[in-house]
Amino acid sequence: MAPEEIHRKIESLAETSGRFRPEAFFFVLRALEHCRRRLRREGHVSGRELAESARILAIAEYGPTAKLVLNHWGIDSTEAIGRIVFLMVEHELLSKTDEDRIEDFRDVFDFEVEFVEKYRW
Repeated sequence: MAPEEIHRKIESLAETSGRFRPEAFFFVLRALEHCRRRLRREGHVSGRELAESARILAIAEYGPTAKLVLNHWGIDSTEAIGRIVFLMVEHELLSKTDEDRIEDFRDVFDFEVEFVEKYRW
């Protein structure tokens, strides 16, 4: 799929989802690529692995404002990351295995702890 087609699909998906801004979808795609590079793996990654990479990427890119930025896009938990993934699967932007479940993303880490408490002086 051409990049402009992916962009159009994400814009439309964000509009119809009503919960997530387009930036949230693009962030999850960047987190997926970060995860694959970090694990030195092509193809499938687990929900836990993707959520952990999203945490690492958010801290690297946004530091102490990570929670604020992600929340602004509609991402307020690791389960929200999973919801974005499964929306993209439904719209054929990503694929999944038969074993993949939304529950794989549930409570991987706490946003308040990782993005706020760990930055307190």
